[in-house]
Amino acid sequence: MAMVCLSDFEAYAKKYLPKIAWDFFAAGADDCSTRDENILAFKRIRFRPRVLRDVSVMDIRTQLLGTEISFPVGIAPTGFHQLAWPDGEKSTARAARAMNTCYITSTYSTCSLEEISAAAPGGLRWFQLYIHSRSLAQQLVQRAEALGFQGLVLTVDVPYTGKRRQDIRNRFRLPPHVELKNLQGAFEVCSTSLLDPSITWNDISWLQSLTHLPIIIKGILTREDAELAVRHGVQGIIVSNHGGRQLDGAPATVDALVEVVEAVAGRVEVYLDGGIRGGSDVLKALALGASCVFIGRAALWGLAYKGEEGLQEVLRILQDEFRLAMALAGCASVSQVGRHLVQFSRL
Repeated sequence: MAMVCLSDFEAYAKKYLPKIAWDFFAAGADDCSTRDENILAFKRIRFRPRVLRDVSVMDIRTQLLGTEISFPVGIAPTGFHQLAWPDGEKSTARAARAMNTCYITSTYSTCSLEEISAAAPGGLRWFQLYIHSRSLAQQLVQRAEALGFQGLVLTVDVPYTGKRRQDIRNRFRLPPHVELKNLQGAFEVCSTSLLDPSITWNDISWLQSLTHLPIIIKGILTREDAELAVRHGVQGIIVSNHGGRQLDGAPATVDALVEVVEAVAGRVEVYLDGGIRGGSDVLKALALGASCVFIGRAALWGLAYKGEEGLQEVLRILQDEFRLAMALAGCASVSQVGRHLVQFSRL
């Protein structure tokens, strides 16, 4: 079967992954309405393409906090990659380096930070942090910085884990051969009491005191929180609803993007994850003010298909589709993409 688009990889993963692993990756919270809305919201956005513009030479490169990447799609933090492919996050890191883009490594990786760094030296990697205890967080942040990670991504939308019904029905637990290497012995995975629900904006300054890394906040959906993030001196915001896995009924990320971009007014970079299923979605997000998007489930589908090679193929398809969408919309470079390029459907 020719793998032509991201839905082909999704179908493959659903067919061949163990049901408990597929259900974990696919799960949304409660009725999964926000998970599904992430995708549907992109379909309500229409292009306003311009014609007779020279698109004979295309430049799809962009920058993340000053570091150039080959195109504006990175890999979002997701956990448990060894459920999708035996080499887990090592394959993810190698694929990201091969495609010259950013990989955000999860606290819940099944390879250690050291293994991931050694697998793809020189790759652009950020580290995503969950705070369980202050002492554990400090150790993780300092390990990541020492290993050459170039950004710290604090996930802020999980004071408690959302209710994912299929995981409850499946009594989801990691199989014996899979471990959270960065948290070995710290606690049993999948307990809702793991995360520290007392974290507030005041803890941003504490994190800043631990590291020289730029801090990116992941999980913002409102202008009020975007303004607070800027006020507290973060360098980036990821507009995210955790793939619809936390508060069901939260807005689709691309719908929330507009007010966040307006609120920060260019003072920090704004990124988006959730619902990206093709290159045209990437272009729509950039037109609405995102500097880059990150893919979560689609990266796992690529891993499930052929590991590093499969994930590279997913990224390559997105890259080609993004380049084509840009050209057909009349943009020869990312710098030409703007709000003028899209409108919201009245249907």
